[in-house]
Amino acid sequence: MPEFASRDPRTPGFWDERFERDFTPWDLNGVPQALRDFVARDPAPRSVLIPGCGKGYELACLLDAGWDATAIDFSPAAVSRARAQVGPWAAQVVQADFFAWEPPRPLDLIYERAFLCAMPPALWPQVAARWAALLAPGGQLAGCFFFGTSPKGPPFGIARAALEALLMPYFALVEEGDVVDSLPVFAGQERWMVWRRR
Repeated sequence: MPEFASRDPRTPGFWDERFERDFTPWDLNGVPQALRDFVARDPAPRSVLIPGCGKGYELACLLDAGWDATAIDFSPAAVSRARAQVGPWAAQVVQADFFAWEPPRPLDLIYERAFLCAMPPALWPQVAARWAALLAPGGQLAGCFFFGTSPKGPPFGIARAALEALLMPYFALVEEGDVVDSLPVFAGQERWMVWRRR
């Protein structure tokens, strides 16, 4: 593993350093099959936020399907990579702090993929509350959730019971399935889940 100067994943510099050095073991370099299937099952366009978008593959997938998607990241290096990756959709990638960003229109869906597990566990209650605040009742939080046990990260894994305790005050679980294309860092420890805002 390379040596990095930045050790705090709560700062943009931590992620800039990793993107600039192409050390991104959490990056699938594509769109998870579970998301493709979800979009195909529900073709009605939705207003979507992708927080911590990384290189933005999912953004292009959603926009190509006619959905109104915005991707945000607070790392300038990640934003630069995502804009280059999505080409004509570059304007939909915004450099912003998830905890401060406000949507230009109401959100129907927030897509989760390696965002929660990028955050130190002390921030998880704030993440869950912010997800809930950004979604109206009936809106959905959907994506791949990482159930790991290692206290070191990122990625910071969460126990199933802890995720339920975190989300159930705001959300109800309405769908769950296997993740068939996990990366080695997540292998055997991811679940596709859809949570509906109460």
